[in-house]
Amino acid sequence: MVTLPGTVSRATEALRERVPPLTSLRLPHRVDERWLQSRWPVKELATPPAGSGLKPVLGDEGPPVVGHMLEMMRFGPAFGLRRHELYGPVSWTGGFGRRIVALSGPEATQIALVNKDKAFSQEGWKFFIEKFFERGLMLMDFGEHHLHRRIMQEAFTRDRLTGYVNEMGPALREGVASWGSTERPRLYWALKQLTLDVATRVFMGMRSGADSHRINRAFVSSVRAGTALVRFPVPGGRWSAGLHGRKVLERYFSETLPAKRNSDGDDLFTALCHATTEDGDRFTDTDIVNHMIFLMMAAHDTTTITSSAMAYYLAKHPEWQERAREESLALGDDILDIDAIDRLETLDLVMKEALRLVAPVPSLTRQTVKDTEVLGHYIPAGTLCGVSPTVNHFAPECWTNPFAFDPERFAEPRREDKSHRMAWMPFGGGAHKCIGLHFGGLEVKLLMHEMLRAHRWSVPESYTAKWDYVSLPVPADGLPVRLAPR
Repeated sequence: MVTLPGTVSRATEALRERVPPLTSLRLPHRVDERWLQSRWPVKELATPPAGSGLKPVLGDEGPPVVGHMLEMMRFGPAFGLRRHELYGPVSWTGGFGRRIVALSGPEATQIALVNKDKAFSQEGWKFFIEKFFERGLMLMDFGEHHLHRRIMQEAFTRDRLTGYVNEMGPALREGVASWGSTERPRLYWALKQLTLDVATRVFMGMRSGADSHRINRAFVSSVRAGTALVRFPVPGGRWSAGLHGRKVLERYFSETLPAKRNSDGDDLFTALCHATTEDGDRFTDTDIVNHMIFLMMAAHDTTTITSSAMAYYLAKHPEWQERAREESLALGDDILDIDAIDRLETLDLVMKEALRLVAPVPSLTRQTVKDTEVLGHYIPAGTLCGVSPTVNHFAPECWTNPFAFDPERFAEPRREDKSHRMAWMPFGGGAHKCIGLHFGGLEVKLLMHEMLRAHRWSVPESYTAKWDYVSLPVPADGLPVRLAPR
């Protein structure tokens, strides 16, 4: 066992000038101070090989079995920032009965995501979500991942994206207009239903109805199951609900697939059925089912979170809402095409800042397949690792006044996102950078454009959104707003 006055204290002292104590930071939500004062015995993850010159990774277990996972889910970025302050960019924590190494800060995350020596695999994701998103693109490694990504890229070409935009535009306009009868909606839930309607239409060629509601429930159950503390199919438990959700999704896509193979529609499901590389590589039926389940989850949830965060910050900063609205109205009344969406410069800045402040995927999981080192710290093979975009997004060495809402930081000439390759990484990085990032950006900006055209929305000056990090970040209260016709 080791104590903080050793290696950890030197690392912490070196950070203090750059990372002030968490209690003095202007966090985006209130933090309970009690857990900040708690201490658990500091231990080494593993003893470095003799003569290697490497340092051990230090950390602490937290409470038995659950470790620090409940704190992480409750406090989100605040937890990661505090651990970074205490231990530096490489540390470990207890969780789900395992020791998990946390890699935070631009340099440590770059080593894991660029992965030059191929020491970090996607196996880490399997611990959390394989039962529910088996053989999705994100769970694949190295050569197999490269092949599947090449095939899938055929479904995300500019021509395909143009078709998706043309399909989603009418759905978004119709959906946003339907909110007019609700003066005080829980906006997160309205956005979630709308993005589901768009996802089922654009991804599957399905119109909203009983089937789409059933599919939505299955996706929600599958996503939430990944962070279940009881990881057994106990009746009524989150894990059991996720397993049932996966079966519902498999059955739906398997039954629908033959018709998609024989169609020439513009939806993503059809595109994956016909995607073929120049070398003639194509997906099997099983591949398509697995990829569709994963893509629907990835696109639907991240789009909902991003649009909710944008709506929240535009409500808190009405001057930015009016600036974005003026730009949208200048484009006329026609539903925007893909080229027009690219001209929504204000919404682009707001979207990037919202993605920085509320990263839709706050942790990226990896597992070491061989002994390796990060910034001089020894990490043995078989170690579960969490790579944290959220700490990077608040790093004071990369961002001016990092806890403030300031979309101009992404505009020329500031471009603070260029301060480091991994300063801004809401879509991950390296070979596994999100394949649908352009699709997601188009959908979110088009959605917000339609909201700006149809409504004004606000929240009380005293209101601060609290984000629930149990699975992916969502506003705990559903984001209540006052909605008024424009």
